[in-house]
Amino acid sequence: MPAIEWTPALRFAVALGLGFLIGLERESTRYEEHKVVFGGVRTHPLISLYGFGCAWLSQGGAAFMLPAGLLSLAGLTAISYFTKLGEHRYGSKSEIAALLTFVVGALALLADVWMAAAIAVVNTFVLSEKPVLEKYVERLDKIEILAALKFLIASVIILPVVPNEDYTEFHLNPYAIWQLVVLVSSIGFFGYMLAKRYGASAGMWLSGMLGGLVSSTAVAIASGREAEQDPQAGASGLQATLLAGAVLYPRLLVIIAFVNPQFVWPLAWRFAILGALGLALAITVKTHEAPTGQGAAGLQNPFELSPALLFAGLYVVLSVATVLVRNAMGDAGLLGLAAVVGVTDIVPFIVPIVRHAREPTQLAMSAIVIAAMSNVVVRGIYYATLVPGERRETSWRHAVWALLHLPLVLVR
Repeated sequence: MPAIEWTPALRFAVALGLGFLIGLERESTRYEEHKVVFGGVRTHPLISLYGFGCAWLSQGGAAFMLPAGLLSLAGLTAISYFTKLGEHRYGSKSEIAALLTFVVGALALLADVWMAAAIAVVNTFVLSEKPVLEKYVERLDKIEILAALKFLIASVIILPVVPNEDYTEFHLNPYAIWQLVVLVSSIGFFGYMLAKRYGASAGMWLSGMLGGLVSSTAVAIASGREAEQDPQAGASGLQATLLAGAVLYPRLLVIIAFVNPQFVWPLAWRFAILGALGLALAITVKTHEAPTGQGAAGLQNPFELSPALLFAGLYVVLSVATVLVRNAMGDAGLLGLAAVVGVTDIVPFIVPIVRHAREPTQLAMSAIVIAAMSNVVVRGIYYATLVPGERRETSWRHAVWALLHLPLVLVR
């Protein structure tokens, strides 16, 4: 299919169409909320064409026209804003939307069309979804957001200044380590926020799946502790634990794709089999009680500095241990270490293997699958210990899941 040639005529049509899009939203707001807004279905297309025309003149040699046009529109919006203040009406979104419409019209000519379209669509979405966004903000936990902001500030400040080179014989790279911490914490925070927001209303199964993006081991412990308090939640907790374990595989694949994409395909089909098996074992759990979905309450915010620093520390320790064990005991030592790392987060063990491997070797693939198998066993032990009433169901399901890792360890 041939690429579209964005001629001036097509760009003009794009500027006009995007102006109408924003204008339609403003016009609908005027009718639905019965209030005065700056611009509507006629004004915004004109503003967009004004921006397009100023950009055209700027390209033709009158470079002053683009800033002059934006300043003239800013003057009009300022008059509108101060008039509203005099009438005790507050808010500036309509005026800012008008300025963005001017920018959209200019970008439709001067830049890639997708940039103009993206700004227009996001502008329209934010304007139209105001009630939804405001309700969501009201439900936000300020402590959680503050933790995220602290971590992001630390990342922005730390990441650019840490040295990007390997140190010691263990090839420890501070920049790569902290970059990985940010990636893993971001994935975990996404799942954490969804689990906090939807887990309680949708049940233990959704809590398990979303919690698996944070830590499948933490879900097993949290679900087990809940079932300790409420024995009726035992089967639902087991289901959540199995689902969290199933989500571990796509989570690992995303992280590995970032570190060394060469490993993605060799691991993708293995992880697809193991994830599907975990899903099948989870959905066949017979639950008779209404799941409460509180398992997410046991999760810790991944954007807190303490779990982030713990992850970085584990990465360093396991990186060093991997080198020492392999030097002392060879390949068998590495596989043995893989078999015991399941008691903690297996990501800090897997990532150094993937990062330092030039290509996906059989040894590396086997170590990764064994580490995942080890984590399955440990999760089963945790949950069976905490919930004696589900010990039989927990044991045979996790045993079957773990044993079916073995053929994937040997296959090339």
